[in-house]
Amino acid sequence: MPEPTVAVLAADHTEYYNSYSAVGLLAVIGVLFVAVAFGAGRLLRPVVPTPEKLLTYECGVDPVGEGWAHTQVRYYVYAFLYVIFAVDSIFLFPWATVFAAPGYGATTLVEMFIFLGFLAVGLLYAWKKGVLAWT
Repeated sequence: MPEPTVAVLAADHTEYYNSYSAVGLLAVIGVLFVAVAFGAGRLLRPVVPTPEKLLTYECGVDPVGEGWAHTQVRYYVYAFLYVIFAVDSIFLFPWATVFAAPGYGATTLVEMFIFLGFLAVGLLYAWKKGVLAWT
């Protein structure tokens, strides 16, 4: 088998770098497009700051009172419990796939019961602390 010549190797590298140069050129054009759009927006927009425009705006209601408000912690706990059970349901699908594979049935069954045991302990702890009681 003949050895490849320097010209053949150089042609291979040139083709390789040309494919990356097209990607690089496209990235540069994209960045320039965004920069020009932001620059044009900054030059063309009217800048008239008024006290009304500098107020904090939320849901169409003018801000009244202090900016600090107390939030009920129980909503975060419910969100955390939802995330736990969503993660549990996400893990059930791959587990069911592996469970059906030959030779993995008993091992995956034990692992899943350990995983569900940890979740049950967490749920039991939350229930004992009264977190799940809606007040």
